[in-house]
Amino acid sequence: MKKLNRAVDRFAYSHPNFGIPNLMMYVVAGNVVVYLLTVFAGYGAVSFLTFDWRAITHGEVWRLVTFLFFPGYYSLRDAIWMVFFLHLYYMIGSTLEREWGTAKFSLYYISGVVLTVVTGAVIGLLAGTAHIAGAHYINLSMFFAFAMLYPDTQFLLFFFIPVKVKWLAWFDAAYFALQVLLSLLSGSLLGALLPVIAILNFIVFFWTNITDEIAWRRGRARHQTSHQTIQFKAAARQQKKREEERGYRHKCAVCGRTDTEWPELEFRYCSRCQGYHCFCQDHIFTHTHFTE
Repeated sequence: MKKLNRAVDRFAYSHPNFGIPNLMMYVVAGNVVVYLLTVFAGYGAVSFLTFDWRAITHGEVWRLVTFLFFPGYYSLRDAIWMVFFLHLYYMIGSTLEREWGTAKFSLYYISGVVLTVVTGAVIGLLAGTAHIAGAHYINLSMFFAFAMLYPDTQFLLFFFIPVKVKWLAWFDAAYFALQVLLSLLSGSLLGALLPVIAILNFIVFFWTNITDEIAWRRGRARHQTSHQTIQFKAAARQQKKREEERGYRHKCAVCGRTDTEWPELEFRYCSRCQGYHCFCQDHIFTHTHFTE
């Protein structure tokens, strides 16, 4: 995965003119055209655009590309949802293209398409038939990419509930997992593989980000549980409780003077001592460090 990830970055860097500028505009426009044709002419009028392995083997090779333009909505009742998702796809795709550049974003989308086509071809060869209508999982996988780059960006869920993108990405992952499970239960191997392929494409492009995030979280967990790390919130609560019981706030660990008895003294805490030890101004630099 690491080598593939590096190869992707090298290719995008070496071929800045690769790809289709504003690719998502063409994808969304194609979806709108197919939707309108479906609504006014019926699904049969556009069925020749779907990915159908048997038809492809008989020369209808345009289906290898045109299946991308099926929005998954085919009636006027679904118009609001179609507009919502197409707007979301365009917004996320355009943002990714600005962040990565046209070459890398086009490679991301095209590689997802190629993996989908290859999966459909393999299933077609094994089962004799394979049918795909739409790049649903490819488009949704862009949401994972967006959440990885902008985890704290807020979307308005149901148009009024602000939710961070990183939490919505978990719902997206749950949806993918549910679709895999339902496809397996219904006996559809192709339906189970398509979301997995989309996730695999995402992992290839974000392998470095994912491994860096895991390493950072592991390091943070080790740091927080280390005996050398001062838990400041817990220490502050303990200190406040001790102050109430003892009647003073600071006490020198060497001479025993307190801030109550000697208010003119300054007290400091030593970061090199093991534990939480206070010293007055006369001993902060001259004391022997505590090791236990």
